[in-house]
Amino acid sequence: MLAEETSRIIEMAWEDRTPFDAIKRLYGLNESAVIILMRQHLKPNTFKLWRQRVTGRKTKHLALRGFDFGRAYCPSQYKQR
Repeated sequence: MLAEETSRIIEMAWEDRTPFDAIKRLYGLNESAVIILMRQHLKPNTFKLWRQRVTGRKTKHLALRGFDFGRAYCPSQYKQR
């Protein structure tokens, strides 16, 4: 795996709203493989904090999300003034 790909996978795993399924679709790594990769490339305390944050997080698991949309939309956000 290239250093650029590894960096991008870590970035995607770090983001709260990027599900593990997206990483699997793009790079072929399931959740456990991403966890191993993060453990190898992060400092121990940083890895521990990341695991605490993403464990059971609904936005990291598509099956737990409960909505079909990727983003919320605010109708007043893009109005012409």
